[in-house]
Amino acid sequence: MKSSTPAWNKIEQSFSYQEFFNKVQAEALQPLPGAIGSDDNKLHEYKKLNLQRMKRIEKTFHVSEELEQTLLSIKYPQLWTIITEGWCGDSAQNLPAIAKIAKVNLVIKLQIIERDNNLEIMDLYLTNGTRSIPMLISSDTDGNEIFRWGPRPKEAQQLVNRLKSEGIEHDEFIEQLHLWYAKNKGIALEMEFINLLSTSVKN
Repeated sequence: MKSSTPAWNKIEQSFSYQEFFNKVQAEALQPLPGAIGSDDNKLHEYKKLNLQRMKRIEKTFHVSEELEQTLLSIKYPQLWTIITEGWCGDSAQNLPAIAKIAKVNLVIKLQIIERDNNLEIMDLYLTNGTRSIPMLISSDTDGNEIFRWGPRPKEAQQLVNRLKSEGIEHDEFIEQLHLWYAKNKGIALEMEFINLLSTSVKN
């Protein structure tokens, strides 16, 4: 799928990682936007929690030598577009690491767009019919898709599928997912990017 399709041409605003982080931080520090228990307040609380997750991962995630060498083997420009939202827990767990990964090679440009402002694009990259985020689409200078990744590492997705099949309640479901992220420390994400990037270089 080409990123030069009409939907892509309608992007009104994109962010660098730092700009997106600053936006989440500014929104998280604002007073509660709605009545107690409202959806707006829940999203606000998610952003506050995600801000702390992002700060932690920025400090603790380091690109491995194997991934670094794989990244440096990329010779031609790639645009990595990430569709996400500041309230998304999976985004907070993966986005800071992906931003560090992208920084290794200057031929990679990273841009972030907000899902709810770009639903036409989001609907081109559904996961089992749902608007799951984050979703990363890598494309070349002609807009041809190189690879895509998301909304979470495969091992985490397998955990999600199992918990859903067992009918686990939402709060416990989320707790177990983020516990998995804490234990894995980005290893699964790294291995998936090594495989994706190695394949894209060969092609």
